[in-house]
Amino acid sequence: MSDVIGVGVDLCSVPRIARAMEREHFMRRVYTQEERAYLKSRGKSAPQSAAAMFAAKEAVAKALGTGFSGGVAPGQIGVTHEESGAPGIALTGAARARFEALGGTRVRISLSHEREIAAAFVVIDGPAGNEEEAP
Repeated sequence: MSDVIGVGVDLCSVPRIARAMEREHFMRRVYTQEERAYLKSRGKSAPQSAAAMFAAKEAVAKALGTGFSGGVAPGQIGVTHEESGAPGIALTGAARARFEALGGTRVRISLSHEREIAAAFVVIDGPAGNEEEAP
């Protein structure tokens, strides 16, 4: 069993992200190359997927305890997809360094979206401690 060392949640407006997706600078600054390729494959549902990914990036940054500061940037937090469709997280740069400094062992994520809103919930696990649980 592991200890929870970080939790983050975020909501994101699908229409706001749809408008931002029209700007190439936004896409390159926020989404990894792999994420941009994934979004391109999503067709009309791309804005919902992009909003869920953006919410994931925000939720991870919150769980790291930094937000987008201290060198942690959206492009360092990548949303991946397993064959089953389950989302995962890949960290690079300052985001990875912060995760390691916290003693992170795993990032768990859940994404959801409906029409105009997307949500992400993130838990960062660390090694199990020897502390007794409080009553």
